[in-house]
Amino acid sequence: MSLAVAGRWVRPDVPGLLRRHWPLLPLAATVLFLLAPLPAGDATASGKVGPADAASLLLVLVCAVQALRGRVRELTPLGVLVLGAPAVGLAVATMTAGDPYAALPGFVRYLQVFVLVPAAVVLLVRDAAEFRLAAGCFVVLALVQGAVGVVQYATHTGASYQGEDVRAVGTFGPGDVMGMATVVAYGLIVATAAGLAPGLPRRLRRIAGGCALVLVLPLVLSFSRGAWIATFGAAVLVMALAGIRRALKVVAALAAAGVVLVGGFGVGSEMVAERLTSITQVSSAPDQSVTDRYTMWAAAESMWRERPAVGVGLKGFPANRDGHASLGLSSGSDTAGAGQAYLRQPLLSPHNMYLLILSEQGLIGLIALVGGWAALLVAGLRRLASGGGVRDCGLIAIGLFVWQLTDFLYADIGGPSTVLTGVIIGLAAWWALPSRAAGPLRGAVADKEASAGAGSRGRAPGVAARP
Repeated sequence: MSLAVAGRWVRPDVPGLLRRHWPLLPLAATVLFLLAPLPAGDATASGKVGPADAASLLLVLVCAVQALRGRVRELTPLGVLVLGAPAVGLAVATMTAGDPYAALPGFVRYLQVFVLVPAAVVLLVRDAAEFRLAAGCFVVLALVQGAVGVVQYATHTGASYQGEDVRAVGTFGPGDVMGMATVVAYGLIVATAAGLAPGLPRRLRRIAGGCALVLVLPLVLSFSRGAWIATFGAAVLVMALAGIRRALKVVAALAAAGVVLVGGFGVGSEMVAERLTSITQVSSAPDQSVTDRYTMWAAAESMWRERPAVGVGLKGFPANRDGHASLGLSSGSDTAGAGQAYLRQPLLSPHNMYLLILSEQGLIGLIALVGGWAALLVAGLRRLASGGGVRDCGLIAIGLFVWQLTDFLYADIGGPSTVLTGVIIGLAAWWALPSRAAGPLRGAVADKEASAGAGSRGRAPGVAARP
């Protein structure tokens, strides 16, 4: 990225940046490796370990090495409690499961997403500049995946939707129809927050605003009601936190983009209208997908009532589903298109993260996980309201975190993009849980960044800003 020095843009010292920020390379890879396409026709590939998961493992290993060298941020006791408590709930749910060995893969996955990756992000991201680098990767991922999705819609090579292969799914394929919608929404929220953030260079804010407008199209063409709702809610919150005057400009621009795309060019107008209308009919006239979701929610609640403290155990929902679900549950969901033949996928989760935790981990797991998320959200909002830290980082962190918490109301983990959930929790924790007083390492890092960014002319504004 470029640095603003004395009102001018100077080209950064790339080798120097790599030497100083090399621990962030696995973090960038964790995000950007999701650009790799799934094998054509492999609808089950979303449940396998992919390149992004491998990169997240490397991220954790690098964090461990840096921690042994004393080159990571120092957490407060509250930070240790919030980041470590989920591991206790996961261990209890695994040990008390009907088949602990079958629950073990679930323990590893949850530990990766909700403990290890967030902790690695918090410890390795040392300042605002590194936070922005990590957030920028989300925008790059969203732009590329979004472009693939738009091409799929235009050429009728996407996933099947209402009898046509027009649903934008990016490289994730029809087996993970929420994958592209999720990463595009992440990028849109980051770009919106950066476009509204005071203190960033005007040129950067304009570029971010343009990216946000561009990402509206692939998000619309994903036909994902859940992603639309979560993005709308998170974007409104970010706008409110950024200020009314700034928010009104963004709302006007987004509204104009929507009118031009859907009204002027007729991009998916009938399908979009039908999808929007269906949001208000989930209670009065639900379609089969909504009926299945309600049925699985009821099954999850029934499992929890059977074992309220510890749940049925990790990975226990599929095995216990039929014993708790009503006859209204269908045999699966239909997937096709985007290079894949017709396939019926079984319904193996309640599509609600909170109910999934409650049914499989009970109240112990719910308090450990959701209680920590609530603490991070409150602490992050309080810090942003107090004016502490770097405001653009706070807007990005809160926007992404609120999107994820909202999406968990009608979705759960699963698929290659799941690893990004851990990154987002880590970024939210980085903002909400400032480290202890800066030590010699952080001071040294600041000096290096100052000399690299500004040379003898003084440090560039905001380059070495830290929480």
